[in-house]
Amino acid sequence: MKIKLSHNFEEIISAENLLEAWREFLRGKRSKPDVQGFSLCLMDNIFSLHGDLANHTYKHGAYQAFKINDPKPRDIHKASVRDRLLHHAIYRKLYPFFEKVFIADSFSCRINKGTHKAMNRFRAFAYKTSKNNTKTCWILKCDIKKFFASIDHKTLKEILAKHISGKNTLWLLDEVIDSFNSGSPSKGLPLGNLTSQLLVNIYMNEFDQFLKHKLKIKHYIRYADDFILLSDDKKRLEDKIEPIKEFLKNKLKLEIHKDKIQIKSPSSGVDFLGWVHFPDHRVLRTKTKRRMFKRISANPAPETINSYLGLLGHGNTRKLRDEIYRQTAEQFKAELR
Repeated sequence: MKIKLSHNFEEIISAENLLEAWREFLRGKRSKPDVQGFSLCLMDNIFSLHGDLANHTYKHGAYQAFKINDPKPRDIHKASVRDRLLHHAIYRKLYPFFEKVFIADSFSCRINKGTHKAMNRFRAFAYKTSKNNTKTCWILKCDIKKFFASIDHKTLKEILAKHISGKNTLWLLDEVIDSFNSGSPSKGLPLGNLTSQLLVNIYMNEFDQFLKHKLKIKHYIRYADDFILLSDDKKRLEDKIEPIKEFLKNKLKLEIHKDKIQIKSPSSGVDFLGWVHFPDHRVLRTKTKRRMFKRISANPAPETINSYLGLLGHGNTRKLRDEIYRQTAEQFKAELR
């Protein structure tokens, strides 16, 4: 029997929770015109939102669409300030509960997780599987095709209903989920929503649990739609590919990139989360290096440089750091001429 969420609808939509959510939402956004406009009548806006939620007259607004390159082109959909405030209010109450439900080795959009901890976990698993590099370690690496755009609304709602008993809370989540589709009816979540980050983890937790408890995979790491399995038995990994495909297709309506299924050993280099991992070191992916130098050249501000130097501290990158210092010094001299 699954543990049910203890927070009720009234706690989520309370003026107190909305106000706390506003304080969190405001960080780094104070100068935005739409945020400033909302804050001019803050309490009126909060009580108006609370009233619409309490009376079930709330309707999620439209999205503003735009594209980014990070590094590949992505479609971002930005909700209004009012709706984003609600996303934060929902997240504040739901995240602590679901954090306890998730497995330890999913690392995307979770507090005290992230890419660097995922990479360190990968290294620890590789050492363990290879008996400290005395045996061959094999890694099955996959990712999911059009991940956010393929999330099935009906399936997501069924998963949420297994954890949440409150009908009003489920109504509210339905409003958020149904506020967007990716071009196919009842498909997709917007990349720009805070709630989307939580909802995809709830969705993929079904897959995580399947791998851990049904397929009995001991060494497994997932970051969003990228996931890897490690074993000292290559055949065992090969035998898991079809069950993985079937579960994703039949249970979650998702599909793996067929041309991105790889089984490799670290000796040949495993590309994972922007780095190429070898048995005793890791180096930055070539595309990531090019993007880094392009951005530094376009904006050689100290915060940009320090951000990348911090990133480079997680791998074997002395030559890259020296190149950054050389390039920025030359740009600085050119500006003084």
